[in-house]
Amino acid sequence: MKTNFTKPFVLAGAIAGLAMLPACSSGETTDSVGETQDYTTRTLAAALGDLPEMASFSGAISSAQLNSIFDGPASYTVLAPSDEAFNALGEKGQSLMTEEQRPVLAGVLREHILPGHLTPEDITAAIESQGGGVTMTTFGGGDLTFSMDGETVVATNPSGEVARFNGAATQAANGVIIPVDAVMIPGDAG
Repeated sequence: MKTNFTKPFVLAGAIAGLAMLPACSSGETTDSVGETQDYTTRTLAAALGDLPEMASFSGAISSAQLNSIFDGPASYTVLAPSDEAFNALGEKGQSLMTEEQRPVLAGVLREHILPGHLTPEDITAAIESQGGGVTMTTFGGGDLTFSMDGETVVATNPSGEVARFNGAATQAANGVIIPVDAVMIPGDAG
């Protein structure tokens, strides 16, 4: 197994670079992204519990025993599939929630988590400044490429699974929750 120790340092530099990008000058938001909601007095775990359209994702985080990371001091950006996205998985989604599939579920969820505190506006600004797609490494070690489809930010994993930003993000004390319209299953988890 090859280990690449430079990847976290490259990612940290990329995230630091994103933080220095100027905000969009128009001040307008699109319907697909919406205005980021401010829950900065609460942790990601608490804010996620307050979002009724994220009940399935919140339950999956608990089932995978990952909820403690969202109560800690580290900052994360969570691409949170909506309840509709989980329902679209059908039987595959139900099987992921079983105890036997807990490691697979944890792997799938880690691919929806980015280190750092990135709002949709930050990601959009990075795409615009790069003149196209921006690739970021997930908490699970995979890569997600972010691009624009019209006014909508789209995340694509290496398997070609796509999730679109879908609604207003929620900013918490230790990160950001960005609703997406699909669960991106890595190629080795399917």
